[in-house]
Amino acid sequence: MKFSTPGFTTPFGFIALLVLWTFPLGAAAETPQGADSPTAADEAAERLPEIVVSASRTPLEARAAGSAVTVITAEELERKQVRVLSDVLREVPGVAVSRLGTVGAQTQVRIRGAEGNHTLVLIDGVEVNDPSGGSEFDFGDLLAADVERVEVLRGPQSALYGSDAIGGVINVVTRKGRGPGAASLRLEGGSFGSGEVSAGIRGAGERYHFALGGTGYRTSGVSIGSPAGGKPEKDGYRSHGWRARLGAGLLEDLDVELLGRYVRSKVETDPGGLVGGFRVPVDGDDETRATRWSGRARLTYSLFDGAWEHRLGAGTSRKKRDTFSAGSRTYQAEGVKSRFDYQTSVFFDTEALADAAHSFTLLAEREKDSQSYVSSFGSGQHDVTGYGYTGEYRVGVWERLFLSGSVRFDDNDRFRDAATFRATAAYLFEGSGTRLHGSYGSGVKNPTLFELFGFASGFTPNPRLTPEKSNGWDAGIEQSLLDRRLTVDVTYFDNRIRDHIGGYFDASTETSTSVNLDGVSEIRGVETTLKARVTPALTLTGQYTWTDARDPLGMRLTRRAQHLASAHLAWEILDGRAELGLGVRYNGQQQDIRFGEDYSTSRVTLDDFVLVNLTASYETAPGVELFGRVENLLDQDYQEVFGYRSTGIGGFLGVRWTLEPLTVPSG
Repeated sequence: MKFSTPGFTTPFGFIALLVLWTFPLGAAAETPQGADSPTAADEAAERLPEIVVSASRTPLEARAAGSAVTVITAEELERKQVRVLSDVLREVPGVAVSRLGTVGAQTQVRIRGAEGNHTLVLIDGVEVNDPSGGSEFDFGDLLAADVERVEVLRGPQSALYGSDAIGGVINVVTRKGRGPGAASLRLEGGSFGSGEVSAGIRGAGERYHFALGGTGYRTSGVSIGSPAGGKPEKDGYRSHGWRARLGAGLLEDLDVELLGRYVRSKVETDPGGLVGGFRVPVDGDDETRATRWSGRARLTYSLFDGAWEHRLGAGTSRKKRDTFSAGSRTYQAEGVKSRFDYQTSVFFDTEALADAAHSFTLLAEREKDSQSYVSSFGSGQHDVTGYGYTGEYRVGVWERLFLSGSVRFDDNDRFRDAATFRATAAYLFEGSGTRLHGSYGSGVKNPTLFELFGFASGFTPNPRLTPEKSNGWDAGIEQSLLDRRLTVDVTYFDNRIRDHIGGYFDASTETSTSVNLDGVSEIRGVETTLKARVTPALTLTGQYTWTDARDPLGMRLTRRAQHLASAHLAWEILDGRAELGLGVRYNGQQQDIRFGEDYSTSRVTLDDFVLVNLTASYETAPGVELFGRVENLLDQDYQEVFGYRSTGIGGFLGVRWTLEPLTVPSG
């Protein structure tokens, strides 16, 4: 195992180190005893109902959600020492992750066997799928710093969110200022020339809240390509970015919130070459530089003590990519997604009629996707505009039965208008700790702008493509045992995709295109999750997913392992001042596509692999924590994508400093 310093040579890094070690430790506030002690706070948090915000157009309790949804909290991210958000998504049931080599490289996330661009990604309410990147979101440059929570909503959700949500939705929420102000700083360095600096400040007054932060990350990486023909060269990654979340109460019932995020990154890649008769990446000097920013403004107005709520929002995301080979720019692309929306919701109870709680929501939105590209093969600029209208009704009866129904109509300027629907149900059995849940819905995915109009070497666009459509359902049972110290959930899902868009290669002209496949792609599987508090200091979580995903010809869809599993054990010691963690992930065999010398395709099976991670942390003083981890403890040599090598065993050490409370004016 090789360790290296992070190389913090910037003024920011030097000042951060100086402040950390010279600031009096006593300045960090001691935690008061009694009702506000960590133990009492934890017990109070356990009694509060968990709220999810993505499973409906308005927030609801997790127990009332009929759809399958997984919530990942900031505490869980810190406990597992997650630095790249896609790493923790590997532990979510039904989710498969494929990365082209090392940290920072292009990363696809698939939900329940659907395609990568069937996953809609939201960051602070902004849709960030890239119109110039196949309508996918590249998780490669999404770091976990300052993430408050992540919700993974599985199953077709187009009735709530429109196109891109055939497989599901991933909703990322950044930290919001609450209570007394707090400042934080995290420094980390380790193997592969890796290092990170992350800092932030946040807080809230009576009528405002704020959260500001920035992160810098770098790694020298390893060689992702084949070493054949020369000495392997490392493929590294660097990024830096900032984020802001500001809110204020303009009037008693009128609130405004502004959110922004900016990331600039550079990832080194390898060009394609022939090794053993197949096209794989070989060592070279290619790199991609990207700039991504997103922002959203939201105005909320409530009437009649919150019984009638209005939300007006505007958001945009933009990603610009420049690809270089041997120092020369070979490709430039920019994708922009903008959205304006208005939502109104009414909440009311009918105590005399089934003691029911009702909500009714209407949404209208306008969305525009555009892409532009310049390359040696051609250039162009295209866009598509659509209007969506959603209605959702929810009702909870006797605090046991929870039902919802939603419909959506999409008016598109390039495709046939689409109507989608969704229905969910959840039922609680009092006293037994049993919860039944299920959902049924339809989805739609519009062809990407590249598939319709894009141009690249050997690719022919197809403007006659029609949207992909799906119908999917799931049903599950959640059971709590041993006074809720053990919870098990088993869910069966089934999703059918029609007009699936796939690639077609014409051997006579050696060109490819995209076509709507005849027939139905059938995807089914079982998701199992387990949460157990073995002792007050020892917790165990785990998941196992079995997926059978096949195209209309009955062949397995690529990069969808039939078996995925993970488990994590966390053990608190030294009266909670220290914690040890053990994480195990299993990725079963999966098929991938390989290209021959003449660009013909064939199937290859990638071996299964097991990744083991160890983590440890220790609070040396109030507000100061040392931590470390070992990744890929077994030093597995594995591939998630054919021809792309991943990192071996690595060790990392760091320190986290938190100062709270800061003095914040009362407003």
